[in-house]
Amino acid sequence: MDREWGSKPGSGGAASAQNEAIDRRERLRRLALETIDLAKDPYFMRNHLGSYECKLCLTLHNNEGNYLAHTQGKRHQTNLAKRAAREAKDAPAQPQPHKRKVAPRKVVKIGRPGYRVTKQFDHDTKQRSLLFQIEYPEIEDNAKPRHRFMSSFEQRVEAFDKRFQYLLFAADPYEIIAFKVPSTEIDKSTPKFFSHWDPDSKMFTLQLYFKAKPPEANKQQPPPAANGTAAPGVPPRPLPPPPHAPPPPPPPPQGLPPGAPGNPPRGPPPGSMPPPPSSIANGPRPMPPGGALPAPPPPPIGGGTMANFTPGNQMDRPPMPPPPQGFPGHQMPPPPPPPNMGQ
Repeated sequence: MDREWGSKPGSGGAASAQNEAIDRRERLRRLALETIDLAKDPYFMRNHLGSYECKLCLTLHNNEGNYLAHTQGKRHQTNLAKRAAREAKDAPAQPQPHKRKVAPRKVVKIGRPGYRVTKQFDHDTKQRSLLFQIEYPEIEDNAKPRHRFMSSFEQRVEAFDKRFQYLLFAADPYEIIAFKVPSTEIDKSTPKFFSHWDPDSKMFTLQLYFKAKPPEANKQQPPPAANGTAAPGVPPRPLPPPPHAPPPPPPPPQGLPPGAPGNPPRGPPPGSMPPPPSSIANGPRPMPPGGALPAPPPPPIGGGTMANFTPGNQMDRPPMPPPPQGFPGHQMPPPPPPPNMGQ
């Protein structure tokens, strides 16, 4: 029996329109995955359900391939064109700057011009000035020389030096010449700064005055530092005269021993030698040169002449009282009478 539909026997049959659309979307999805980075797509968003959304078209997609196939569709592309047109309409129109392109002239240089520089000094205003005279005998017709000041940081011929600046003169077909002048402020007043071009003699004249520096004497000296050191370049201040010597301490009160409170020991006067150590002091005695201690004196014998010795009895005068002890105003009891050792 002959078939009324389909293709030859054994073949898969003709694809329907739905199958062709599915196959086209799958090919577009694979192509988009290779060429498009979803991390840079501003309209791609993943929601809390795990599906994907297009923020531009407000559509929901089950996987990334479905979203990529949507981006290649007509709806997404139409919304992209509408968004771009609306942003271009809302954006303010900014005028484009008109750039004038000036092609450099190709002129054959014939060398440097002749010049003369004169240094001047005004005794009334104490200002220094320079007079430049540049000769351009072969200058072009209806041309006038030009000049300008250039900072040391603009040029690339010499090393940078902020103490100097450059004054340039230019006129075709001559080469540009520059003069290195001090980087002092220039007085731009009318009678002092002027330039003149004489077309008959072909000489360009320029005169400039430097502003006078203020005298150093009018500058205020900086105050001295807190630690007494002066600023560099300032002569040191004279030292004040030495203070008078302090008055001598008052004499010690009578009746106090040398070591009692209120009577501190006084040292020897300055310039004198210290006194030798006393031999009757109660402190330790120095060791003899040999290193052996001297033998103690023998004890007194009861029947000898020294047994009945009493200080002061040999010269018929009373014995010396012991030195007073205690504080001022404290009354000490009278010493007991010495015992009569001879009876």
